[in-house]
Amino acid sequence: MKHWHTSIIGLLLLSSNTWALATDLGVIGPSYEISEPHLLRMIEQRLREKERTGELQRLADEARARGVETVTHPAPVAGVRTTQTARSFYFDPSFTLDRNLLDAKGQLMFAADTRKNPLDIVSLSKHLLFFDARDQRQVRRAKELLASYQGRVKPILTGGSYLDLMQTWRIPVYYDQQGLLTRRLGIAQVPALVSQEGRRLRIDELEIAP
Repeated sequence: MKHWHTSIIGLLLLSSNTWALATDLGVIGPSYEISEPHLLRMIEQRLREKERTGELQRLADEARARGVETVTHPAPVAGVRTTQTARSFYFDPSFTLDRNLLDAKGQLMFAADTRKNPLDIVSLSKHLLFFDARDQRQVRRAKELLASYQGRVKPILTGGSYLDLMQTWRIPVYYDQQGLLTRRLGIAQVPALVSQEGRRLRIDELEIAP
């Protein structure tokens, strides 16, 4: 946007200088009044026509339906499949700061290049359970785990409708939008259970009954 804005200013300055140096050369050939309708008026006329024919309402209804579908049935996370071979592995959430971290008063809390582990500050209060609600086998397995851990599980979907599941289970259900969490944790198969072990996260990609 900055380059576009600069270009417009440059063109305006150039046109101003040219106008200041211009000389009236008179009229060359016949001149005609501009007869094309104003662009905004043309757009308004087209919208009114679409409104009259009902097309505008149809387009609005289609857009609303697409929005509802996107919310109720988000796109499934790409690259995640149903568990074929169970596996367990660990994830170290430590990271290195790329800049100084200051508090609200501007005082240095952590210097750049400091390596920190979020688990040193806050613990994982609940297990994270990733599963695809389109697969009823995974839904049943998830329900078993919720009961086994007495509700200390945060269900996170990689596919299916989280709204439908919330209405059925009467608990919060989350969605891994764009696969940000599964990619970060290296999860390739679901259902997968994430638990804290010390300063690491243990990830179990679980088998499910056929």
